[in-house]
Amino acid sequence: MMDGALLWSDLWAARELFAAPIACAAAAGAGLGFLSVFIVLKRMVFISATVSQCAGLGVAFAFWIELFLGMHLPPAVIASLVAIAATLLCAIDPKRVGLTREALLGLIYALSASLAVLLSARLAQEAHEVQAILFGSAVLVRDLDVWLVSSLGAIILLLGTWTYRGLTFALFDETAARAQGLAVLAIKGALLIAIGAMIGISARALGALPVFALSTLPAVAALRWRLPLRGVLIAASFIGVFDGVGGYLLALRFDLPVGATQATLAGFVALASIAIWTLWARWRRLRRFSISPVPCPELRNPCGSSSSSLP
Repeated sequence: MMDGALLWSDLWAARELFAAPIACAAAAGAGLGFLSVFIVLKRMVFISATVSQCAGLGVAFAFWIELFLGMHLPPAVIASLVAIAATLLCAIDPKRVGLTREALLGLIYALSASLAVLLSARLAQEAHEVQAILFGSAVLVRDLDVWLVSSLGAIILLLGTWTYRGLTFALFDETAARAQGLAVLAIKGALLIAIGAMIGISARALGALPVFALSTLPAVAALRWRLPLRGVLIAASFIGVFDGVGGYLLALRFDLPVGATQATLAGFVALASIAIWTLWARWRRLRRFSISPVPCPELRNPCGSSSSSLP
């Protein structure tokens, strides 16, 4: 057994110590998994990566304010505000300032990543916390983090289920939605705010790396199976829970970095889903081809039937 690794029996015996992180990982996985479907379908994957990095910058900034200005600001709140601001900034039309979408995202991502590193360099005592926020940790999940992530995740799931028809209508058929009188801009803005808030709060608890993975890869795994959109949302939520909780338990069991393990598990689940669906689809095509009648080249009718009339 590796140094620091735990047996499954040890994890079960100390389950009360890990209850809060597991609950937080499950709530974040469910909420981010649900939102990942819209992030992938609306092609906002790189926005999710940028916002996740900005959330990490927000947490580092909160620590910097407390250390140098003496003002205590909840890191989760600051991370959420910075993430929401970054989400809305990424959603604007970059052509107004002479940039492409990729250039705008690259600018925001590079600045937020570099500033987070520079701030963490000035925070000697909190440097390990900033690194844990950027890459994930098993020991920094607080009761407040669990409450915030669980509450926001529940709100997103409930509102998403309740407004499912209007939400999907406004996002994927804007012209018809406007003709029906739906406030398309308000709905899209609410979705962006939900994405920014969920990423920001989850980044404080889990880290930027696993949050990015959980906000994209569950949808990649679920969309491959060509389910109805409602089924995709449900499947992505469950896959997110599995990736978050499973990655946390594997990290404890084998003494691995939690955030990287969660992201890796999410990636392997997505790859496994793609591979299984591809093999299953090919098997169905081969089976359908093998049982279909093959026409003989000499006859108009299928093999086994006679084309000549009886004398």
